[in-house]
Amino acid sequence: MRTIEITPRLLTGGLEIPPSKSVSHRAIIAAGLAHGESVISNVLMSQDMIATCNAMVALGANITYQEEANKRYTLTIKGCDPLELKTETIDCNESGSTLRFIIPIVLLQPKRAVITGKGRLVTRPMKPFYEIFEEKSIHYEHLTKEQDLPLALEGRLTPGTYRIDGGVSSQFITGLLFALPLLTEDSVIELTSTLESKPYIDITLDVLNAFGIEIVNENDQRFLIKGNQAYTPCHYRVEGDFSQGAFWLVAGTIGEMMDCQDLNYNSQQGDKVIVDILKEMGGDIRVEADKLVVKKSQTQGTVIDVSQCPDLVPILGVLGSLSSGTTTIVNGERLRFKESDRLMATADVLNKLGGKVEETSDGLVIHGIEGFTGGHVQSHNDHRIAMAVAIASICADGKIVLDGAESVNKSYPHFWEDFKEMGGEWIGLDMGK
Repeated sequence: MRTIEITPRLLTGGLEIPPSKSVSHRAIIAAGLAHGESVISNVLMSQDMIATCNAMVALGANITYQEEANKRYTLTIKGCDPLELKTETIDCNESGSTLRFIIPIVLLQPKRAVITGKGRLVTRPMKPFYEIFEEKSIHYEHLTKEQDLPLALEGRLTPGTYRIDGGVSSQFITGLLFALPLLTEDSVIELTSTLESKPYIDITLDVLNAFGIEIVNENDQRFLIKGNQAYTPCHYRVEGDFSQGAFWLVAGTIGEMMDCQDLNYNSQQGDKVIVDILKEMGGDIRVEADKLVVKKSQTQGTVIDVSQCPDLVPILGVLGSLSSGTTTIVNGERLRFKESDRLMATADVLNKLGGKVEETSDGLVIHGIEGFTGGHVQSHNDHRIAMAVAIASICADGKIVLDGAESVNKSYPHFWEDFKEMGGEWIGLDMGK
């Protein structure tokens, strides 16, 4: 575990926001399923992305990496032709996207596969898949009694109707959307409840379309999928990530001006709603062609429904704390099953830093304060909690000691370098561990 000490400093400047993790996962998988060679540019090789690349290599894809500027990579991917399991075990590390996207793809081939992972991933909800396995007579086995992973799978997907709960995670639906077009006959996905995280399905459909796959979306409740389709290779550039950009946009709102580049406001990313949230709360934010410019603002509390943007909650906790009045976050039940219990973790770190945050069953009630006090907190092994703590330091009276600073490697390995570049100050500590 890496411990750092952060000294409060204002952040300001221009920053190219990292590429979208959500889009990158999907583009790499689609390229891996294509017959031929694709080029995916502007990829950040975080731990989650490495997990997805390794999974596709395990299924027969060939991937070469070329480093670009700003720590981005261009990936040349020769697709699985045919799709064939090369190693029995596929390690998803701590990536929920990799886990849920890859399982239906594994079931396109006949060999027994063992899906494994670590951290909280081994207990992340998987019930929608288990219900499908039982209905479709696909054999699955938990190799340890205490947790869901490692998970052994043997069997094949067959064309037909797949009924699935739309309220647990859109990742289950995305996994099926990747796999079902490759079956010999048509299939249908029917949702048994309202779709949450709809923007993530929109991203999936956009990427699939770029790689030649056509799916008919009937009001986000039924997806009609023709069989015998084929992924076609293409050149694809990954756009900037609003989930990561949100940290810097809030940094500009509570500190000094931030110029956040490579953010396309016409994106399908659900987390672009951070722009609307900031505006509603009184933030001074300007939308330009491919960037957002935000200036220091006095913001006011509001009610925020996070059912479609759960990843924003940690940084919204910081913003709400530094806004006048009360900010209430609702419809965030699923946050209890992320890299940490994010409702608990957000409340914990902010309260230890002098905040006034109360947990509810599905959200947070955040009472505005003048500023944070500083203190000693843990990242809860959650990249978004660690980054939120870093941004909170802008408005702290004293230094912040953060345990688990390395958790940012999951999605944003050079976060601490960018933090310093924008004016942040931190040093590593030897805590005798």
